[in-house]
Amino acid sequence: MNILVTGGAGFIASHIVDQLIISGHHVHIFDNLSTGRKENLNPLAVFHHGDLLDNELAEAFTAARPEVVIHHAAQIDVQTSLSNPLLDAKINILGTLAVLEQCREHGVRKLIYASSAAVYGTPHYLGVDEKHPIKPLSFYGISKHTPEHYIESFSSLYELDYTILRYANVYGIRQDPKGEGGVVSIFVDKLLAGKQPLIFGDGEQTRDFIYVKDIIRANMAALSKGSRGIYNVSWNEQTSVNDLLKEMCDISGMSFNPSYAPSRAGDIVHSRLDNRAALAGLDWGPVYTLRSGLQETFDYYKEQNQL
Repeated sequence: MNILVTGGAGFIASHIVDQLIISGHHVHIFDNLSTGRKENLNPLAVFHHGDLLDNELAEAFTAARPEVVIHHAAQIDVQTSLSNPLLDAKINILGTLAVLEQCREHGVRKLIYASSAAVYGTPHYLGVDEKHPIKPLSFYGISKHTPEHYIESFSSLYELDYTILRYANVYGIRQDPKGEGGVVSIFVDKLLAGKQPLIFGDGEQTRDFIYVKDIIRANMAALSKGSRGIYNVSWNEQTSVNDLLKEMCDISGMSFNPSYAPSRAGDIVHSRLDNRAALAGLDWGPVYTLRSGLQETFDYYKEQNQL
């Protein structure tokens, strides 16, 4: 199958590209390398460099002739969305609309869209299921949710199939500890460098951490399942940031007392996503526990000395 992956040099999508190629698909990558890395590019994929709102996107679609598009190119940082909402909206909303237009013009069968738990905002209950009210706290949550409406409309108007995957907090190999990095990669970076980790807030805020290899499996399942569905992709467990650091210290054999800073605007306090819909609609469930995913992440970076 011909598949185009936007953001395919990035943390999550580069892993998806690798698995697609292992599975025998013909893969094209579209990425501007603003946050993605050249070293993440699979040499067996065709790489197209460009921005979502430039002519290079149409050229990539013409060259790839994709049956399926997996759309991960995005602005992913909550704090950036608050400091520069125009940039956030341009990339996440207008950029996705540009992808949808190309899907329509090139007769793409299906779009798999990487959405986020940030669309829900402050939970009314835990675990948050797909029927939970949508009320984002941050502009990032807004810019990830708005394209979902466009996707549903394009599906109704132009018979474009889709699967929307709302990710919990993804961590693992290739996650950048700088800039937009998640808390796990930041803690790994600090621990391996012998530096004191910093926690925003009191550390009792909780997150639902999901290992990147489980995300890969969800995307692979969505190639043939989950038609016109929206699914949480999560571990369905909540872990406090304090407990996360304790677990990472235990795995690494290191001991650090963190420093604490005030909570950041746009950050929710507690999160746990119900994943039962994905189990039913995608025949998918997570196989990595938090400890096993963290262990694999630590082992990789110790071996590669990349952080």
